[in-house]
Amino acid sequence: MASTSSLSLSNSLLARSVSHHAPASHSSDHRPGLCLSAASPLPTFSGLKSASSSSPAQIPIAALRRRFLQRQIRAAAIETLAPAETSLVDNSVNTIRFLAVDAVENANSGHPGLPMGCAPMGHVLYDEFIKFNPKNPYWFNRDRFVLSAGHGCMLQYALLHLAGYDSCKEDLKSFRQWGSKTPGHPENFETPGVEVTTGPLGQGIANAVGLALAEKHLAARFNKPDCEIVDHYTYCILGDGCQMEGVAHEACSLAGHWGLGKLIALYDDNHISIDGDTEIAFTEDVSKRFEALGWHVIWVKNGNNGYDEIRAAIKEAKSVKDKPTMIKITTTIGYGSPNKSNSYAVHGSALGAKEVDATRKFLGWPHEPFHVPDDVKKHWSRHIPEGASLESEWNEKFAAYEQKYKEEADVLKSIITGELPAGWEKALPVSITTYAPDSPGDATRVLSQQNINNLADVLPAFVGGSADLASSNLSLMKKFGNFQKNTPEERNIRFGVREHGMGAICNGIARHCPGMIPYCATFFVFTDYMRAAIRISALSQSRVIYVMTHDSIGLGEDGPTHQPIEHLASFRAMPNVLMLRPADGNETSGAYRVAILNKKRPSVLALSRQKVPLIAGTSIEGVEKGGYIVSDNSSDNKPDVILMGTGTELELAVEAAHELRKEGKAVRVVSLVSWELFGEQSAEYKESVLPEDVTARVSIEAASTFGWERMVGSKGKAIGIDSFGASAPAPVLYKELGITAQAVIAAAKELC
Repeated sequence: MASTSSLSLSNSLLARSVSHHAPASHSSDHRPGLCLSAASPLPTFSGLKSASSSSPAQIPIAALRRRFLQRQIRAAAIETLAPAETSLVDNSVNTIRFLAVDAVENANSGHPGLPMGCAPMGHVLYDEFIKFNPKNPYWFNRDRFVLSAGHGCMLQYALLHLAGYDSCKEDLKSFRQWGSKTPGHPENFETPGVEVTTGPLGQGIANAVGLALAEKHLAARFNKPDCEIVDHYTYCILGDGCQMEGVAHEACSLAGHWGLGKLIALYDDNHISIDGDTEIAFTEDVSKRFEALGWHVIWVKNGNNGYDEIRAAIKEAKSVKDKPTMIKITTTIGYGSPNKSNSYAVHGSALGAKEVDATRKFLGWPHEPFHVPDDVKKHWSRHIPEGASLESEWNEKFAAYEQKYKEEADVLKSIITGELPAGWEKALPVSITTYAPDSPGDATRVLSQQNINNLADVLPAFVGGSADLASSNLSLMKKFGNFQKNTPEERNIRFGVREHGMGAICNGIARHCPGMIPYCATFFVFTDYMRAAIRISALSQSRVIYVMTHDSIGLGEDGPTHQPIEHLASFRAMPNVLMLRPADGNETSGAYRVAILNKKRPSVLALSRQKVPLIAGTSIEGVEKGGYIVSDNSSDNKPDVILMGTGTELELAVEAAHELRKEGKAVRVVSLVSWELFGEQSAEYKESVLPEDVTARVSIEAASTFGWERMVGSKGKAIGIDSFGASAPAPVLYKELGITAQAVIAAAKELC
């Protein structure tokens, strides 16, 4: 049963336990309010919904303080700082705040509000809990941190800067500028120390679930009673926007189901979004929802300066081993800004020079922009030797592990480095040994299943599953059981009907370490539910294999709701994605080979429901070229006509060529299994396949014709479907919609 603990400061002057979602006649805000103590001469902030008409630069600081004291304090828990708080921690927290403020101001672009509000939790987390080595951001056993609320990235950059990461040593002053290591949202491919690419809200927490899953899986497989060689946490900061996104709910539901005890999410509970107070659209009880999802829940009521409470909450979270923890930390967005805190005005815009000056005065920060006080610098500098020591200790531990458990150590080392086992490609089914040329053939989804199971034998961290369609996608690894709370060593992942969460979780798995190779499966049409995650795969250079079956009208009777039309074209348009549509067994094996070897981009495999024969002339090697000649009776690279096809329609092009050759035509058949790979070939190779002088070209594909003009040219013909499908048996649909060999023959005769 989920539990909730509420941590409060000692010596509190007032604590009103009023639900945030009380009726309108009651207070509906539990943000920390004004807190004064001898140890904290500067007040916290509350209640401003719009900028003051007065110029903050002209108001004396004493008057500002009096004005704040006189304001109605809208808070359900108003508490004072404990006397034990030190000026060093305050200095460090304010350093983080002002590094963010100054960087955003310098760029005149960015989101200062979150870093100002989350600086205390960021300080406590990075300075006291997260294991890392600044000089080796990729040390395997580091803790992982994900800023799901990626718009607040200056929080992370400031923390990386203080911790000694080289990636953020000088680039704070070039925040959001061309070539900077501090882009406008966290990007793992730009900034060492950033684990995943975030920005689209909700993606980050889902990535964090994937990272935690990978840790739990590897720990279950490789840890021994006398040696825990895989032992790290995944921390995530997420905001109200992340909580609203469906992908976050999907992933967090699975995290609770799987019991990911080393996943700790810190929820920045500030109740402000771009449109204003979240009361206008987001009034659910998030804590109760997470309890229902199987999470341990803690509430820190004063996130503005409740360092002890934040610290105690994280310690409590780490003590809970059987479920993930969400720490709801109530904060004030833009904490310290006299006229913009606790309002949407501080969310996504620079404060402006006058408000920056007022904020400096209010927080007692007399320093120039980007200044790091000596005591803060000295305090944080210890992380460089400490990080090196942590890694060195783990290396020694691994050496001892290797001595005692040589076989397991070798496998784990290959997963950590991403080195593929020698001869792994021999596991791929090929026509000579597997598919008889005169066999009746099979659906490419069935051929995909053979590849998945063969690869499972040779790739030690090949993991994946389906969004409740395993029996249709044929995506199960038969030799392994299901990854579950009590069987985390298994390799089949049951995602349930959660396509978006599935894709985002797989991104996290892929980012955990180079040897983790996740795949996920559903019907091709349902990529519409997960397109945002696939785009992040591409952007973050993550090797995720998307096994998408039922790839055309060939799925038949389920009708147009399930029949993809525009999907091939849409993924061909997406940068850094390999869109592969194999035609038979050889090409399916070739598609998996390409997907495994391409470590910095995802692959989408479009696979058929209907059977296809083995086509003479196809090859695994041909797939690597993206487009290649399957058959040709021409000479001197001068065919009368070139017929092109992909997937199940390549067979139709071959059939049409056979008939045209009977009439004396010189016909070349080309498989264009991957436009992206073909486009990457040399000009000479492309000319050898599609000679520029041959303008008589016909393509056939049971999908949108959009984009085919690039291949057939202005004088060629593209046969496809530029409308939705219909509910009928597949053969009827192919005939009625004109996807036939006869249509190819007729088009070819018009051209040559």
